[in-house]
Amino acid sequence: MAHRRFEYDMPAGSAVVFDAFHQHRWRERWDPLVSRTRVVGGAPCPSVGAVTENTGGGLLRALSMRTRFVSYDRPRVAAATMVGRAFPFSRWAASMRHRPVGEDHSRMTYTYRFEVMGPRVLRRPFDAIVQAVFDWQTQRRFARFQRFLQAHGPEVAHWQAHAGAPGPARTSPLDVP
Repeated sequence: MAHRRFEYDMPAGSAVVFDAFHQHRWRERWDPLVSRTRVVGGAPCPSVGAVTENTGGGLLRALSMRTRFVSYDRPRVAAATMVGRAFPFSRWAASMRHRPVGEDHSRMTYTYRFEVMGPRVLRRPFDAIVQAVFDWQTQRRFARFQRFLQAHGPEVAHWQAHAGAPGPARTSPLDVP
């Protein structure tokens, strides 16, 4: 089973980072790993128990995964686990924790755990290959996210202030007008 933790200094406050990742209106603009993501039922962002459908982007377009959110505490933590199977994973789970560092900066910790499909004898080498690719894509993905926040963080903050984004105590997507 592969397991890793990454930490990133983010050029925006925790609430901006959280919404830019989880509100689909923003994620579509920066995330190269998904070409389409949606909450089953049509909500604009996940909530505890919500199931999302995620279709891969770029070379990963043929891959898709359904996830269920087991935690969604805006703007502190979100965690999801895979529903069913999705090649190459037989199990997958990830969490993101956000910690304020200053008014316009935060620290994001991304942790994942997965197990790959295949015969037990081949799992260990396949795990290592999949983990190397997953780690490389994760680093690229969050570097792009940091660049997006540098350029568009104020736009996300303006949207939060003027478009009715949920406040810290409002974690249900049903609260968003």
